[in-house]
Amino acid sequence: MSAAEKTLIDPLHQQQFVAQLKTFLPAHCVLWKEEETSPYECDGLSIYRQLPMIVVLPETEEQVSEVLKLCHAQQVPVVARGAGTGLSGGAMPMSNGVLLGLSKLNKILKLDPHSRTAVVQPGVRNLAISEAAAPYGLYYAPDPSSQIACTIGGNVAENSGGVHCLKYGLTGQNVLRIRMLTMDGEVLELGSEALDAPGLDLLSVFIGSEGMLGVATEVTVKLIPKPSLARVIMASFDDVEVAGRAVAAIIAAGIIPAGLEMMDQAATHMVEPFAQAGYDLNAQAILLCESDGTPEEVADEIARMSKVLEESGATRIQVSQSEQERLQFWAGRKNAFPAAGRVSPDYYCMDGTIPRKRLGEMLKAIAAMQTQYNLRCPNVFHAGDGNLHPLILFDANDPDSLRRAEEFGAQILELCIALGGTITGEHGVGIEKINQMCSQFGVAERELFFGIKRAFDPQGLLNPEKVIPTLHRCAEYGKMRVSGGKLPFSDLPRF
Repeated sequence: MSAAEKTLIDPLHQQQFVAQLKTFLPAHCVLWKEEETSPYECDGLSIYRQLPMIVVLPETEEQVSEVLKLCHAQQVPVVARGAGTGLSGGAMPMSNGVLLGLSKLNKILKLDPHSRTAVVQPGVRNLAISEAAAPYGLYYAPDPSSQIACTIGGNVAENSGGVHCLKYGLTGQNVLRIRMLTMDGEVLELGSEALDAPGLDLLSVFIGSEGMLGVATEVTVKLIPKPSLARVIMASFDDVEVAGRAVAAIIAAGIIPAGLEMMDQAATHMVEPFAQAGYDLNAQAILLCESDGTPEEVADEIARMSKVLEESGATRIQVSQSEQERLQFWAGRKNAFPAAGRVSPDYYCMDGTIPRKRLGEMLKAIAAMQTQYNLRCPNVFHAGDGNLHPLILFDANDPDSLRRAEEFGAQILELCIALGGTITGEHGVGIEKINQMCSQFGVAERELFFGIKRAFDPQGLLNPEKVIPTLHRCAEYGKMRVSGGKLPFSDLPRF
């Protein structure tokens, strides 16, 4: 019987397990009362919630290993958690399992400006690495919007990106080595600080695996020199499809901007009162195009991008004239999510990816879906790599509003597949997109995914019921699509 098929552990078993944990964990690191565990019932995808049986907050790698060994011996499922900023439900706990919080493993163990690397524990905040590296003129490139709070362990689990991922890559392109623990507590070293590592490239397999293969306890990241200058173009367009085509034109011209983001008018109107970024509120869409490097490189690239944007139909081009103005432009984009919280009781942030040339087509389709579902949906994009972040605004206290939001989101993801894209760019699958995994991948592909998981976690105890759908689930989802019914995560039997 798999961990997911077990019944809810009874209070007596819970108390016995707490007592066992306290033999090697300090009492303050073991939480089991409802008022203590309720803050851990969900991650950033708050529409799905589940109280964990127990929360543990180890302070050392040795304690993490002991937790895993105990859970492995007693077949108790484990869900690892960083800061809880994830948006796909990847850190939602199991009611019969342990929530393994890694927030106390938060030390920068080594920062070497000569090799341009930093060795950090998984609970270190993304932005803290750049703050520590700043005196050496270095920084860590991946910059998710939640970088002030999100942790490196979570970034590794989701292969997170950010507004500068087009030029500098996602987490996977900026991590050299990971020290991890398997479910039975064994230590593995993946990757290397050298240019290459012997054997299979298991580092790439682990990054983005959403806590299903092991628990990272140490991460070696690359640092890069801070550019001497960066400037941003804010280009306005009177048509979203024209703006979408302009994105493709920039890349086709052989230009790889440091950042290339798109926001529609609904998004700029939502963000401007919150961030006061100076956005053009008359435009139907704006592009933020950043160039960085030496002053000469930046001047040349800004001129080239401006020419392409003008030829592509931009109605207005504004270039940042100071570092403060550049940061102001980006502050608006990075505060899109909190701004949504000011105009709606809840928001559902999607994360599909499509070919750049089809951005306009997708925006037009989303506009029609807003009418169909009677819900607003401002749009922000990592436009350079076609990664969409539609923000569906709804009220979770209204069951019908929640139902419509779920169906709206599912239709966006299904359209991403139909347009030649994929269901996730950087937020992961978690529980949110598990149904669409049935649409994107066939039986043989999904079995291959399960095979990789079994190689690392034969009992299926690490983050079960996430990411990879079973045959049963996909069969039920197929019936739902044929009948036109609904199949949110919570309606399916556990598997």
